[in-house]
This record gives sequence, C-alpha cells and structure tokens, in this order.
Amino acid sequence: MKNYYMLLAAVCLHVSSFGQTDTTGNNEKTGQERDTIRIGNMIIIKNRDHRDKKDTTNVDVKYSPKRLTNISTNWLILDLGFNNFKDNTDYASASTQQFAPGSTKETFNLRNGKSINVNIWFVMQRLNLIKHVVNLKYGLGLELNNFRYEEDIRFAKSPTVINRDPLISYSKNKLATDYLTVPIMLNFNFTPRKGKYNTFGLSAGVSGGYLYASRQKLISGENGKEKIKSNFDLLPYKLNYIAELQLGPVKVYGSMASQSMFEKGLDQTPYSIGLRLSNW
Repeated sequence: MKNYYMLLAAVCLHVSSFGQTDTTGNNEKTGQERDTIRIGNMIIIKNRDHRDKKDTTNVDVKYSPKRLTNISTNWLILDLGFNNFKDNTDYASASTQQFAPGSTKETFNLRNGKSINVNIWFVMQRLNLIKHVVNLKYGLGLELNNFRYEEDIRFAKSPTVINRDPLISYSKNKLATDYLTVPIMLNFNFTPRKGKYNTFGLSAGVSGGYLYASRQKLISGENGKEKIKSNFDLLPYKLNYIAELQLGPVKVYGSMASQSMFEKGLDQTPYSIGLRLSNW
C-alpha cells in the first residue's frame, strides 16, 4: 500500500510540471527552455538559456486580449454644451409678422455663451455588430435646452404672439424646451481592446424627441421673476441628426434638428455642440 501511494504522488507531480510547460516545448538544439504560467489574462513566460557557461533566465509578462461582451451598458451619461439655431425665417411674410409683429432677424439674437444645452442619458447601450469595431448604440434620456435672448421680447399664449416689450428691460430672458429623447447611432470603435483613455472612434445617427415641457423665464426690476408655461406653437416632436467623436478620454457630441422648432411663423432650426461625460 505504501508503494501505491508513492507511485500516485509521482504521477501527480509529473502531470503538474507538464501543465506549466508551454506547448511550444523546449528547443534542444539551441539549448533554450521555456515555461509558461497563466494567471487570469496575464501570461508569464520563463526562458532559460544553457548555451553560455552560466545559465541565464529571462521572464516576460504578457497580457492576453480581454474578453469583450456583445452588449455593454453605460448608466447616467451627461452632456454639457451650447445651443444656437439657423434662422431661415422670411420676416417680410404675413405669417411671420402675425406671429411676431415688427420682428426682424436681430429680434431673436442670442447672447453669446448663454444658451445652454444639458442632456442626461439615463442609459446607453452598445451592441456588437462586426468584431466590436462596428456597433449599434442606443439609449434613453432627457434633452434640456434654453435660448437666451438679447432683446426684450415676450411670448404671449393662446394664441402665441411674440412682442417686444418697450417698457421693461429684462436681465434674463430665455426660452426653455425639454424633450424625452431616444438616440440611435452606428458606432465605429477603431480600438476595441484598448482602455477608455486610449479609445478612438466615432458615431453618427438620429434621435427622436418628444416635447414634454416648455416655458419662458423672465427676470426684471419691475416684475421680478416670471415663468410663462406654454407650448408656444413649438413642434411636439423633433428629429435630430446626431454625431459623436471620441479621442481617448475626450468625447465631443453634436446635434442638429431636421426642421424648425416652431410649427408656424418662425423658421429656426436649432443645433448644439459640447462635451460628453461617459465611460465609453
């Protein structure tokens, strides 16, 4: 029985030493031996060279490619940017003068750097299509926009009419529009196995938004703070062309509506650009 246990122990030791040897084996002609040990995604290669009078040993540490999942999820992405609009309104038309009497293109000038776009994406997912280089990105979130006017204009409701107020000077005058939005993009990740700080890629697609709230906020010395809630004949839905560029940790986004944000009177197509704060 004692001899039986000794034989079993010898077999186990032989199998264990065989499992640590690299499948490439030892090179008897060159006098080199190679052992491989794998720990998770880390590979340790030990090379022994017997050609010199003194044996030399080199240890190389390598990392095997990380395993990528076909669906990855990113929670709570934040966008910080600026708004503006492309104005193609015909201010000489009867419909425009009825909607905004006496208005010109300068009536709707925006204060530089004061019109802000903030997007809060509750969730964003990336679905692998082709070798993790071509992906489909989609999500759900809120687009919060405001347009800060230079002129002292005031929106009246039922019906919507935009007038200049000659008697009051507003220190703050902005139109705010909030949308529930679903973006869909085709994503190209040119470095799928790199960390998020070494990633290079771009995305392009469309988003559909539903206008769930809009208001004008006013502050003046005469009336203090005012908030006028109405849809102001804004389109209840919007379709945006969207894009994203990722250069390592820096992510830039852009968005432009496919048409005017107003149903009538004004032809003003909004767009935004800014920085995106996300894990990928």
